[in-house]
Amino acid sequence: QVHLVESGGGLVQAGGSLRLSCAASGRTFSTYAMGWFRQAPGKEREFVAAISAGGSTTPYGESVKGRFAISRDNAKNTVYLQMNSLKPEDTAVYYCAATALIVAVKQNSYPYWGQGTQVTVSS
Repeated sequence: QVHLVESGGGLVQAGGSLRLSCAASGRTFSTYAMGWFRQAPGKEREFVAAISAGGSTTPYGESVKGRFAISRDNAKNTVYLQMNSLKPEDTAVYYCAATALIVAVKQNSYPYWGQGTQVTVSS
């Protein structure tokens, strides 16, 4: 079992930056691939980024490529999402998730989810 808690969300102006964190419980964090997803009001949850257990593989969703960066610190049981050049369309609740797979981009591959953190980008 993995318990995930996101933090770092908030209100930011367009063009600004935020860094989200996701702290995980458990001694096996380093064996899990981690993912970030987001859900805007009235829209389906979409894939943002993922990172393999060792950090060598990091796929991104098309809408965030070149602006967002995912990373992890296995010593701190934490995964990060650095978000730069934010746009109003990035406004959403951001969720982190964990999977025992090598890496995954589909939300149904992730059995463990955090509660989400709100990111609002004003124009």
